[in-house]
Amino acid sequence: MGFQPPSSALDGLTVLDMTQARAGPICVRQLADWGANVIKIERPGNPPDWAGRCEANFQSKHRNKRCMVLDLKGAEGLAVLNRMVERADVVVENFRPAVKDRLGFDYRSLAQINPRIILASISAFGQDGPYKDRPGLDQIIQGMSGFMSVTGEAGRGPLRAGIAIADVSAGLFCALGILTALYERQHSGQGQWVQTSLMESLLSMMDLHAARYLVDGIVPGQVGNEHPTGVPTNTYKTADGYVSISIMPRMWPDLCRAVAHEEAATDPRFDTREARRAHRLECNAMIAEAMAGFTTEEMLKRLAAADIPSGPVYTLDQTFDDPQVRHLDLAQALASKSMGDFQLLTQAFRLSRTPTGGWTAVPEYGENTEEVLAEFGFSDEEIAALEKGGVITTQESETARAG
Repeated sequence: MGFQPPSSALDGLTVLDMTQARAGPICVRQLADWGANVIKIERPGNPPDWAGRCEANFQSKHRNKRCMVLDLKGAEGLAVLNRMVERADVVVENFRPAVKDRLGFDYRSLAQINPRIILASISAFGQDGPYKDRPGLDQIIQGMSGFMSVTGEAGRGPLRAGIAIADVSAGLFCALGILTALYERQHSGQGQWVQTSLMESLLSMMDLHAARYLVDGIVPGQVGNEHPTGVPTNTYKTADGYVSISIMPRMWPDLCRAVAHEEAATDPRFDTREARRAHRLECNAMIAEAMAGFTTEEMLKRLAAADIPSGPVYTLDQTFDDPQVRHLDLAQALASKSMGDFQLLTQAFRLSRTPTGGWTAVPEYGENTEEVLAEFGFSDEEIAALEKGGVITTQESETARAG
């Protein structure tokens, strides 16, 4: 059937996906969802860590891609990759830095084949430096970036985020880097090497904390659900749930009326932003006591009437059942031979003229090998020889092997 792009936004862009784990696949997913022709290159043997095609995690990371199997550990496999690089726009990888040098697809080698090629690399700590060869996963980077030191309640010890935030941010930053390099290529005609790491990406997400440290020397600590400088910004228990609020300084009198404590608006402990910071504990205690006397629904109505930014604290099932989330239609329908019909979370932004839709599930192992190679100029005889030599795996040969 050939490649059917889910959007025309990046139609015509060819990406060779050599990623694994989470950060790399999330990067490439951003391109695939918007119509790039992504070829996911898998290693031979249908390894267990890549075999979970019927799992939500695998489908979420690798939707809208075609898949081929290529053995890159031999000269024949590298020769196949090099021929594909001639016609590709982008190669994405997230191995340890030394791996691509050892296997022969470092940027210098790729640029000699195709000067317009863009190589995008994600690592744990960076492509050089004292930690370049160290293994590092999301959990490790959450600790080393300082992120865990500002997450959670004071005195309770470091706390990781409930999501793989280092992986996700690295993938998104890498995708942004690729699009930036592609735009620059329109002017220079040259490709370049895009590099990011989990460490750089998560440290960038520290944003306000990093700025306050670099400019003012402030080492931030944990403040739980509060904001380090804005008081009150917090999550409070109601009679039957939780409500989060975040206010601008001018909203303080309105909040006081909403929680039925009008007198607090002129209380000298709370009547200025600086005073509320100085009396953070007393301010939060007053609001907590007031909100505990209302149900979540009652409190949200009062806050909405006062135009105070607020919302309930949901579990994920409640989030997807929220009327605004249902209105946004954030679930994309897909169909798989092995999984049937299912849904995945769609992209976080929309394009008015070139939307994304009509997503495809992950192909079977080796399903697109022959089709892809033919598109890259390989003859039937060459493909047959590569398959016979074990350089590539097709769906038919994998089925026969599995017997």
